[in-house]
Amino acid sequence: MNNPNLIKTKQHFEILDGLRGVAALAVVIFHFLEVAFPDPSQNLFAHSFLAVDFFFCLSGFVIAYAYDDRIEKMGITEFFKSRLIRLHPLVIVGSILGLAGYFLMPNGDIGERSIFEILLIFICSLLLIPLPIMKERYNNNFGLNAPAWSLFWEYIANIVYSLILWRVSRKTMVFLNVVAAIILIYVAYQAKNILGGWDGLTFWHGGARVFYSFSAGILVYRYKLIIPSKLGFIGLALLLVPAFLYPFNPETNYITEPLIVILYFPVLVALGAGTIASSATKKICNFSGNLSYPLYMTHYFAIWIFAVYQANYKCSGFELFAVVSLSTAVLIGIAYLTMRYIDIPIRHYLTQKRK
Repeated sequence: MNNPNLIKTKQHFEILDGLRGVAALAVVIFHFLEVAFPDPSQNLFAHSFLAVDFFFCLSGFVIAYAYDDRIEKMGITEFFKSRLIRLHPLVIVGSILGLAGYFLMPNGDIGERSIFEILLIFICSLLLIPLPIMKERYNNNFGLNAPAWSLFWEYIANIVYSLILWRVSRKTMVFLNVVAAIILIYVAYQAKNILGGWDGLTFWHGGARVFYSFSAGILVYRYKLIIPSKLGFIGLALLLVPAFLYPFNPETNYITEPLIVILYFPVLVALGAGTIASSATKKICNFSGNLSYPLYMTHYFAIWIFAVYQANYKCSGFELFAVVSLSTAVLIGIAYLTMRYIDIPIRHYLTQKRK
């Protein structure tokens, strides 16, 4: 590396960091509740899976902001190094937790698998190679750590950005985004929702989701569609949460979900980028943003354990509320410890080695 300044991190948008944390928390609660309520219409957080699309849109905006003006000088290799250092340590941690959780499942193992097969699944998880062979886990692309499916598509988006998207004009980007919107609408119409991407059967739905939202985030940045506001973190969080809480309706999901992803989320990103965090909420936003990715990538081992617990004890009412609340608090603690003592030190070490 000839110029260490090229790998310096630009300033963060504190409000967007805070909203990322809100979205990550919604995902965790959604995963607990979808186990407790197989009927999505009974799930209070029924549409929290759309947080992934919000993440993709945020990512497109932040990547364009951080790298559009320096990736040419930086080079593709250094760009890849930056992204790997940022993302992959927690891919590894999530895989290890998933493997540990597999052997710690209550009431014995969840499947009769050879050591070779478990090792293959683990290696694919470490390397972010989709392997939807665990039928007992609904053919998740990543059976040990289900949320890794979105990281796979995040990597694909980063690769396409580094090879193509940073070079294309704004008008070409608009054309690509329109094509992506059409594809997303088609997927929603065919599947009656845009929930897919996480399993083998809906693998390519993940591509449709990242294609639109990532490119939309890039456009928000390149056209400077930043909307100044005084809503603050709380105001914008109150605008974001209803997108996760609105009821699940099989008759209308294929209409409402694309509308939220195509129109609403880019507007929220534009508002978040244009809103300054108050002194009272700045620390909350920073902490929430820093914790969001560790929480997202380390929580799912507990969901499988909870699934067995729920199958045996059928928690409901206040008992379910208490179990989910306590489990979520514990997972936040695990995410913090992972961030503080594993992720940050590893990333700091690797970044210093590069310099």
